[in-house]
Amino acid sequence: MKKRRNIEAFSLSFLDCICCGFGAIVLLLVLSKLYDPSNYDLSNQSQELSQSLKEQLIAISNETEQNENELRTFDELIKNKIEELNLINAELYNVQGQHELSLSEPIKLESNEKDLEEAKQRLSEEIIRLQPDYKRAANESIGGIPVDSEYIIFVIDTSGSMQAKWDWAERKLSEVLDVYPTVKGIQIMNDNGRFMFQQYGRSWLPDSPQLRQSIKNTMRQWAPFSDSDPSDGISYAIQSFWAPDKKISIYVFGDEFQGNSMEAVLNDIDRINIEDENGDRLVRIHAVGFPYNFGGSRIPQSSQRFAGLMRSLCERNGGTFVALTNDDR
Repeated sequence: MKKRRNIEAFSLSFLDCICCGFGAIVLLLVLSKLYDPSNYDLSNQSQELSQSLKEQLIAISNETEQNENELRTFDELIKNKIEELNLINAELYNVQGQHELSLSEPIKLESNEKDLEEAKQRLSEEIIRLQPDYKRAANESIGGIPVDSEYIIFVIDTSGSMQAKWDWAERKLSEVLDVYPTVKGIQIMNDNGRFMFQQYGRSWLPDSPQLRQSIKNTMRQWAPFSDSDPSDGISYAIQSFWAPDKKISIYVFGDEFQGNSMEAVLNDIDRINIEDENGDRLVRIHAVGFPYNFGGSRIPQSSQRFAGLMRSLCERNGGTFVALTNDDR
């Protein structure tokens, strides 16, 4: 008989089967984990969150763009409002100027009353002319100051030292105006050439009671910058307003001269305010000198220079210099 072969329990074929079985089990486990419903839900949530963030980003971008558009609209609106404000200010300035001009216009009388007044004036002049002993002075004067001019210009120092005595300056301005009951034109400027009524600069203001009252009212708060050198204002007044058919007087109000050279000022005015063949200047120049202070015993050098300059200037230009010593004069 043949001998039977011994069978081994753990042969190579058996091990191969066992390994394949374990491998299959591991593969099943991996596949089952990959398609786990919980993992699927997390993936969906991530996609939804990403989509939500994208939508929010788009919404923020749209909102930002809208805000920028609104900002540009507001900027344009503000620009338009500023332009409208500038136009309104310009119109207001024109209205104020027209108001000031209306104050300077003479009162319009009724035709019959005006004709009667003119006839009365002509009759009075004729009666005076027919008087045998009547002689009209070539240069009528009041208190030594010639008042034969038809146009008057005030050149006023508006510096701080003058502001300290401004009430006094207002009274003297009013008194000078009263010396001229009627003139054809008036102008007011400071010693730097800045006009009291800036909108009517370099043009004559027609005389009227309303204009004189407007000058007095404006004088109370008028204080433009001044360097206490009247030479600039005097030169500017002569060059701006002189005309061969006008008799003009300039009144200088001040209390000090801060310029460099008095002689240079006199020479400059001589070149501008030239003499005619009769020795008369283009315009008369008068001056009123205010003391620098009331209580001090020592007069500042700037005030002494002002007095010396105005005395010589008025003498050369057919005018009068009045030096005030106390505020009751």
